[in-house]
Amino acid sequence: MTIIRDQNTPRGDFVFYSDRVIRLLVEEGLNYLPVVNKEVITPMGVPFQGVAFEGRICGVSIMRAGESMEQGLRDVCTSVRIGKVLIQRDERTAQPKLYYSKLPKDIANRWVLLLDPMLATGGSAIKCIEVLLEAGVKEERILFINLICSPEGALAMLEQFPKLQIITAEIDEGMDQQKFILPGLGDFGDRYFGTED
Repeated sequence: MTIIRDQNTPRGDFVFYSDRVIRLLVEEGLNYLPVVNKEVITPMGVPFQGVAFEGRICGVSIMRAGESMEQGLRDVCTSVRIGKVLIQRDERTAQPKLYYSKLPKDIANRWVLLLDPMLATGGSAIKCIEVLLEAGVKEERILFINLICSPEGALAMLEQFPKLQIITAEIDEGMDQQKFILPGLGDFGDRYFGTED
């Protein structure tokens, strides 16, 4: 986290270390999914009592920064389906507005790993969760996977969706007057995709 927060970190290192943390977060998120008992036979011909995931999963990335987390999910869940949602702030109302949504047809029957590396006010994530609920996903089946969040954003999400699980690497101190997370790491999407000014 220190490396990706450092303003002097070269883009290649920023991507590499971000990907490492994202994969750890995805792995941790999978620990929250329910399991059922499963017996297998080992190569030694001996039964082993283990577990298997109960149900199916999918990822949903909040475009654009959330797309950076898709590979981490694919690394541990090779054939996972991934939906996309584009939400941006309406300049007139300052409210989040849905511009695009493409979700798996059977998403209502899946556990959803919602991917967005930064959570400031929570506006975009809350809007995305509303989209998921409208698609039939149960609130308790949504896991929000996040790199850094503000306390205000996490609280806003949990006040509105108390059954939601948030898996994050760090909760920062707060936000500045422009609603940027502090100490933060800057614009994650720009740093990850190389589109900084």
